[in-house]
Amino acid sequence: MGKAVRRSERIDDGDLGEAVARARQGDEAAFAVVFRAVQPMLAGYLRGLVGDDADDIASETWHDIVRDLRAFRGDGMSFRGWAATIARHRALDHLRRTKVRPQTTELHEDTTRQVLVRDSESLALENLSTERAVALIASLPRDQAEAVLLRVVLGLNAPTAAKVLGKRPGAVRTAAHRGLKRLSERLSGAGEK
Repeated sequence: MGKAVRRSERIDDGDLGEAVARARQGDEAAFAVVFRAVQPMLAGYLRGLVGDDADDIASETWHDIVRDLRAFRGDGMSFRGWAATIARHRALDHLRRTKVRPQTTELHEDTTRQVLVRDSESLALENLSTERAVALIASLPRDQAEAVLLRVVLGLNAPTAAKVLGKRPGAVRTAAHRGLKRLSERLSGAGEK
């Protein structure tokens, strides 16, 4: 059986926002805080979109983040949403170049370490191995899978996730809810808790 998904608190959005503000002014230590806080979640999201190419896409994403950081304005949640938008664009560019469907692969333990699960339906994912969780998410319709990845893995709220996907917040909430409900039903049907 694969490694268990471990969940822990992520950096507070207020603290992340302060670190981003200092990083914008050239504070390298603050940028290191931002990178350590966001990279594991970003890697998990990208792994869900492009599989084994996630590290390469994350590198391209951070290149763009560094290049445009001085122009960014917003708090911690906005920064995670902005980073997710850049990552999604890089991932879609990659998929267009390679002309393959999004794929999922095993999430590494460090990818999920920063994840915080807030809603009760997503607690169904707590007792799964990482491989099983990724396989189940990958089996969802694409809009539901991406909504679950943004809401659960990156911890974005519905309005921020909606900006990333170019959809309305209600549509993202609905897709995430349906995806989590579908996952919960599959787990109940499989006899897992």
